[in-house]
Amino acid sequence: MKLAGGYDHHWVLNKKTPSELSLAGSAWEPQSGRLMEVYTTEPGMQVHTGNNLEGKAPRDVGKGFTFIFRSGFNMEPSRFPDSPNKPSFRTTVIKAGEWFSGRTVYKFSTK
Repeated sequence: MKLAGGYDHHWVLNKKTPSELSLAGSAWEPQSGRLMEVYTTEPGMQVHTGNNLEGKAPRDVGKGFTFIFRSGFNMEPSRFPDSPNKPSFRTTVIKAGEWFSGRTVYKFSTK
């Protein structure tokens, strides 16, 4: 946490089969009751918390709001970092003419 200045971690998902669509993570905001669930066929998820945001325009401005240090977070389903150098990891290489297929579902509700 100190090295990255917050969360910037890749989590390995516990899947029964490699390409199943399954729950990877969720976030709940208790005051409003908003709930976001992330389902994916990817084997992992990168989670980061806006550790590099500084509140500087135009870099950190979006939709009428200037984002400051740790004012956001991201749950990003993906393959494993360093996959090209690890033969035991699912490949991230897509050659000319090949197709990539994967599925991610972001489900929003209240709780």
